[in-house]
Amino acid sequence: MFMTVLRQAGTGLRVLLVATVLLGIGYPLAVWGVSRVPGLHDHAEGSPLVVDGRVVGSELIGVDPVPANPAQDPFFHTRPSASADGNLGPGDPATSGGSNLSADNAELLAAVQERRAAIAVREAVVPAAVPADAVTASASGVDPGISPAYAELQAPRVARVTGLPLPEVHRLIAEATSGGVVAERTVAVPALNAAIAGAPAHTG
Repeated sequence: MFMTVLRQAGTGLRVLLVATVLLGIGYPLAVWGVSRVPGLHDHAEGSPLVVDGRVVGSELIGVDPVPANPAQDPFFHTRPSASADGNLGPGDPATSGGSNLSADNAELLAAVQERRAAIAVREAVVPAAVPADAVTASASGVDPGISPAYAELQAPRVARVTGLPLPEVHRLIAEATSGGVVAERTVAVPALNAAIAGAPAHTG
């Protein structure tokens, strides 16, 4: 009986050691090795956004910029976030998520109207010109992409405040735009703002 227990304990110990080596050492090293493959490295590291050799954010996380002077707002804005203190403004990536309010919810409809009015004032357009994605939050609340229509709406303000020629701003928007044919066309706001910040004519 004792020998049987001893053999079983030895078998269990060997299985534990093999599993530890394979799953505790081998598997993590394999995953790490795959993450070093060119083309996968940046994705594995969270797609960091680097400006002047410094990581300033992630290409996958859209956080609405807060200008020091709202009247001189030089950057593009992302979609609104349900976690923002107000109807517009930066959301909290630590508590990202949607509002879970139905499309006919009175609170949501009121928020959409307030957002539309605020954006119309900010961009100096009529409320009807504000596209839908500008006033509706994404499911995550930190979506980095906006529609080309929302980017084009913001382009004149960005050009005016930064001093960049409007065609140059349009060029930067085009460079930050992806999708089409199968996928929906979107403009990556974090990358676009990084390009705006690094442009020679930027006055901040």
